[in-house]
Amino acid sequence: VQLQACGGGLVQPGGSLRLSCTVSGNVFGDAVMGWYRQPSGKQREYAALILADGATTYRDNVKGRFTVSRDSARSMVYLQMNGLKPEDTGPYYCNVWQRGDEYWGQGTQVTVSS
Repeated sequence: VQLQACGGGLVQPGGSLRLSCTVSGNVFGDAVMGWYRQPSGKQREYAALILADGATTYRDNVKGRFTVSRDSARSMVYLQMNGLKPEDTGPYYCNVWQRGDEYWGQGTQVTVSS
């Protein structure tokens, strides 16, 4: 399984970005997909996850601002980020977990600064 993320960039506080991740390889329909991030000086943390049935979960400090989605063929996963704050800055990684195996894409940098 290979993951390719894109869509990061520099944005002012309050702005928006949409991250995309292309997932290729042998991906099962029951795979869990999501986005993680690593704020400066902190460990990698999950931002949002989406299950095969479309159920989503978000860490508390992004609820109401971030939306995770996946396309019907489950070959793409997205993260719409609105109301961005400086503390959202860091690399964002897409992730797939399926049947005991975990896969990571390369990070895409998000910088929120005026």
